[in-house]
Parts: sequence; C-alpha cells; structure tokens
Amino acid sequence: MPKIVSTRLGAPAKSKLGTPLAMLFALALSSTLPITGHGQTTSPSFETFAVPAGAAPHDVAPSPDGTVWYTAQARGAVGRLNPRDGKADWIPLGEGSAPHGVIVGPDRAAWITDGGLNAIVRVDSKTLAVTRFPLPKDRKDANLNTAVFDKHGHVWFTGQNGIYGELDPASTHMRVFDAPRGRGPYGICVTPDGSVYYASLAGNYLGRIDPASGAAQVIEPPTPNQGARRAWSDSKGRVWISEWTAGKVGMFDPAKHQWREWTLPGNNPHAYAIFVDDKDVVWLSEWSANALVRFDPRTEHFDVMTLPREHANVRQMMGRAGELWLSESGTNHLLLYRTRATADTNSK
Repeated sequence: MPKIVSTRLGAPAKSKLGTPLAMLFALALSSTLPITGHGQTTSPSFETFAVPAGAAPHDVAPSPDGTVWYTAQARGAVGRLNPRDGKADWIPLGEGSAPHGVIVGPDRAAWITDGGLNAIVRVDSKTLAVTRFPLPKDRKDANLNTAVFDKHGHVWFTGQNGIYGELDPASTHMRVFDAPRGRGPYGICVTPDGSVYYASLAGNYLGRIDPASGAAQVIEPPTPNQGARRAWSDSKGRVWISEWTAGKVGMFDPAKHQWREWTLPGNNPHAYAIFVDDKDVVWLSEWSANALVRFDPRTEHFDVMTLPREHANVRQMMGRAGELWLSESGTNHLLLYRTRATADTNSK
C-alpha cells in the first residue's frame, strides 16, 4: 500500500524537497482576463489550484463525486483534489512511474496510462490502493498515452510508439495491436453508439477501431500532416480532433462520412487539448496564444481567453456539468473555468 499524504486548504507548508511526499495544497483564486478574438468581450474568471512543485500535471479528470484527479508525470504520482474544502491526496505509483493520462471509470476509480511502468494503473477512490495491469512482455516501451472506457466496461488505450489496446478489468485480459503507420496514437474517445476512435499525432489520421477484430480503419483529415492530437465525441457521435501542426479544429461526421475543419484565430496557432461539453460546445487549449479557446459549432464562432499564467502548457482538459478543468503542466496548477457563466453571457 503506497503512503498517502493528505492536506487541507491553507498557506503553503514547508515540505521535504525532492520527494513525492511534499505537502499538497490547493489555493483557489480568481483571475479576471479579457477575451480576445472575434467574439463578444467579457471577463472570464479562472479559479486556480496549486499542486506540488515539480508535479508537472499532465492530464486531469474530474470525478462525479466532486473531486479532481491529475497525473503528476514528473513525480511518478497521481493527485486528487477536493476543490470544495481543499483536501488533497498524493499517491506515489511506484519506482519508474511516469503517468500520462487519467480518466475516471464507471467504478469511480482513477485509471491511468503510465508510460514509465508500461502499465494501466488503477487507483481505488476509497482506499487509494494501487493496482497495475502491465502490458505483455513483448510490448515494451509502448509510451502509453490516453485511455477511455467503452460501453462494456473495457479500457481502450493508446501508445505513441505505435500501439493501441484493450483491457477487460474483470478478467484482466489484455489485447494489444499494431497501429497503422506505426508511431503516433495519442488521444482516444468513445462515441454515444459505442464506437472507439483515436487520433494519431505522428501518423496524421483519425483511426476507428473494430472492437471485435481489433483492426483500425484510417480516416484521413482534409489537411495533410495536420498532427491530429486529441479526440472527443459530441452527443451526435461526431468526432472532434485538435490539429496540432495545422492549428485547426477538425470534425468528422461518421453518418455522412464527411469532414469539416476550422482554423483557430491568431498567429500560428497550435491546438493541443480538446473537450466537447454537454451542450456540444468545443473547447481547446491553444499554445501559441497561451489561451483557452471556445468554439460554438452552431455559429462557427471562436472566443479566445488568455490563461492566468504564461507558459501554462495545457495538455489536457476535461469537464462535468458547468465546469471545465485544465491542467497547467508548465506552472504546476489546475484551473477551473465555469462554462455555464460563458453560455449565459453569450445568450444575452
């Protein structure tokens, strides 16, 4: 059982430098910054929560119970924050750990893709017990990236070194497949009908996985060498991708087998994280402008909101009703942005 550190909201406490047992604290504050771009100018408010120095939070996942998980990639740990009272947990995942993605499963546990351990890792939400599901021995150094649950409770995951796979948590059976074009599988998502899609960053395509055979169909975006990075589905089953190299947001409609793309505002944009909320509004992190971007597909309108700190390097975002959570890997902070406030403002 790993040693757990818990703290509560307050002033930063002195900690043991260089160890994962540093005190975790949450500091909530508001940052009011103007929206720029082509939309109505308002003053959004970001709530900020500090995480341990050197954590470099890579991915973030809010849980239905109100807590928020994040991967401390640089410290080989996962953190859990309760933003309501500031209570926080810090769970080391073991020697060599370098966690990348984190999602919350149907069991309310945190499920982590750990590139250092070359394993899928589960952290129990009640006991904080850590369970590892290692990849087969012939699949070393997969560079595990992101995971998602399908409708059958199976975990599908990607590895940037050219693989994707499936884990059945009940039987612990795992299947791993070679990706078309080799290196590149990155973001992954499930549509409402249960279809599984992933984005290949190095391969420059959207892949659709046949769950029975495990084969992947390559679906080419209109822009060559676009750098498809993350993927998310909307309520209609359309798959949205962030195009890192092209600086675009792309949308594939499986029903029509058609693509659409939109270039983000600004000079030389780079779209990294993407999330589609429960109103089918698309959110992206844009690295060149150090900004959060809101895209409304109904109006094809962008709003660009500067982030509170420079070099935030937001690699992932995820939400729940009325909330959008971002991980600032470059500044050791988590950000909360309340999406309902934006929707209310834009409807006036």
